[in-house]
Amino acid sequence: MKYCAFLRGVNVKGTNMKMADVCQVFKKAGMQDVGSVLASGNIVFSSDQNAEDLKTTLEKAVSDHFSYEAFLFIKSQEETEIFRNSNPFEKSDDLHIYAFVGNPGVENVLMEEFTKASKTENEKAEIIDNLFYWQVSQRKYSGFFIRESSGKEKS
Repeated sequence: MKYCAFLRGVNVKGTNMKMADVCQVFKKAGMQDVGSVLASGNIVFSSDQNAEDLKTTLEKAVSDHFSYEAFLFIKSQEETEIFRNSNPFEKSDDLHIYAFVGNPGVENVLMEEFTKASKTENEKAEIIDNLFYWQVSQRKYSGFFIRESSGKEKS
């Protein structure tokens, strides 16, 4: 089965890693057809394991290799295609569009933060099927920034 792993906290706050190195870690952990999506921290791969087991295996492998507490979400190719195809915004060369994968309910936290923040022209956000979509200018970001709320639950 094909999957996408969404790593959190990659290439921010001093946790820097090359995606080629992350891909090698996935291969050493037994994944096949491994590739990265730019420097996004998103890795596509194939495996016969289920998503829950993959999460455990890959978090440990990435944590051990890079000496940080890895946290990731695993989505099947079907799930990934659904949220890619559910994008509510029209493509534009002047705008970035982001979809956020996170813990259940994070989309509401993000929308609340977005609602409070100042916005730039053409900046929009929507929740579709429990996913938060954000459209923003490529040239100027607003006062809305995605914080730790999109990742790991705080203890």
